Amino acid sequence: MNIYDLSHWTVLAVDDEPDSLEVLAEVLDMSDATVQTANGGGDALRQLATLRPTLIITDISMPEIDGYSLLRKLRKIEGLADTPVIALTAHAMKGDRELIMRAGFNGYLTKPLRIDTMLDLLFEQLPDLKPVMS
Repeated sequence: MNIYDLSHWTVLAVDDEPDSLEVLAEVLDMSDATVQTANGGGDALRQLATLRPTLIITDISMPEIDGYSLLRKLRKIEGLADTPVIALTAHAMKGDRELIMRAGFNGYLTKPLRIDTMLDLLFEQLPDLKPVMS
């Protein structure tokens, strides 16, 4: 497992499942990122009224506001239109990745998350974020 220095990052993790939020937060915290969590799309939009994260990782299947709707809404918010958004989903069937990427997400992670490879996969999809290796 590579060790990254993400101390200059703020990440908003969005999921309606507490276990997924906990894993995301732990992995990012191990790399010193500041992590904010949102319990669903509505909570995320409330936080994004003032928060300008480096990265947003959001579940796709959530009640109230799903990941697709959240992405469409935040692309219209000044200061967030270019923020990288990674989809997090248990949908790993053929064609799911392509559908997610066509919707405008910057990357795709599947559940269950693997602690040892999550950040490596993230940086493969977001090379412009250039993490610092520790």
